Amino acid sequence: MALVLTEEQTMLRDSARGFLAAEAPVAHLRALRDQKDAKGFAPALWQRCTEMGFAGVLVPEAHGGLGLTLTDAAVIAEEIGRTLTPLPFLSTSVLGARLIAESGREDLKGAWLPRIAAGQAVVALALDEAARHRPEKIATTAAASAGGTTLDGEKVLVVDGHVADLLLVVAKLGNGTAVFAVDAKAKGVAIERTIMLDAHNAARVRFSGVSLGREALVAEGEAAAALVERVLDTGRVAIAAELLGAAEEAFARTLAYLKERQQFGRKIGEFQALQHRASMLFCDLELARAALMQAAERMDEGKDARAAVSVAKARCCRTANLAVQEGVQMHGGIGMTDAFEMGFFMKRVRVLQELLGDANYHDNRLATLSGY
Repeated sequence: MALVLTEEQTMLRDSARGFLAAEAPVAHLRALRDQKDAKGFAPALWQRCTEMGFAGVLVPEAHGGLGLTLTDAAVIAEEIGRTLTPLPFLSTSVLGARLIAESGREDLKGAWLPRIAAGQAVVALALDEAARHRPEKIATTAAASAGGTTLDGEKVLVVDGHVADLLLVVAKLGNGTAVFAVDAKAKGVAIERTIMLDAHNAARVRFSGVSLGREALVAEGEAAAALVERVLDTGRVAIAAELLGAAEEAFARTLAYLKERQQFGRKIGEFQALQHRASMLFCDLELARAALMQAAERMDEGKDARAAVSVAKARCCRTANLAVQEGVQMHGGIGMTDAFEMGFFMKRVRVLQELLGDANYHDNRLATLSGY
């Protein structure tokens, strides 16, 4: 297994890095936050990202996308992590596109995948129902009714849910799991925007007697449970990559500061204690990158990647947390101010840790998969 990028992936990384650094630095996120932007992201910027292929990276070529791999999507997610750019990439281009593409529903694919690839639709996965990620604890119910199904329940932390055109809702159908494709503007759907700590988007979505036709059912039973698990692991890899990107950028900024800040007539980077802390963090980052690439490659190869994905998510959670903590501490007082950008990285990392399972969740999942 080659834990290095191919030449094409390196070119993709470099183009994404240059574009986002120039067009969407952290100042872009700050401006959206301070302006209290209603959408929470810039549609014009997303359209330009779409022209570069971001939106259709996981959409098959037959439906207008690039048909690339999860490793390629992780490359883009890492660069988004470096600039903290708020985009519907995770919600739509990763989770939404992968679920629809693997659903087996040709009508759903034909209706939505071309729109996703063209940046013309936002899709949101409605799964969690509590503050912590617990995909096995679903209370939202789908009850059979005349001509279809009635949906009742509440979802939280629905990423980009307030601007979604389509909601992919996980619910209980009888004794099993089911996934439904629900129009975000359907009668009985109430969406409340909840701006997260990091100024990114999420929503609380309530379903009150939402009447769905038979065409809304995407998958049910064991097939639905397996589909949801694969899609969640796809999202976890993308989130791990974004965590790694944020950690790498925080580390780079900290190293630059160590080389320029002077104390007692010397650059603080000359102090051995800080050198040791920086070197330990560098090793952590390399370990996280190896775990991430292994998970992405196993997913791309169609192998059982559950354990590898949990290792990658847990490792990237802990490494990114260390990177931003060290960044704040080594910058001293300015690291705590809102005027300085390190705090934006700390907040984003904290949110990404929780999305689709924190380190403790994945430690437990790994132990369960290992037979403990």
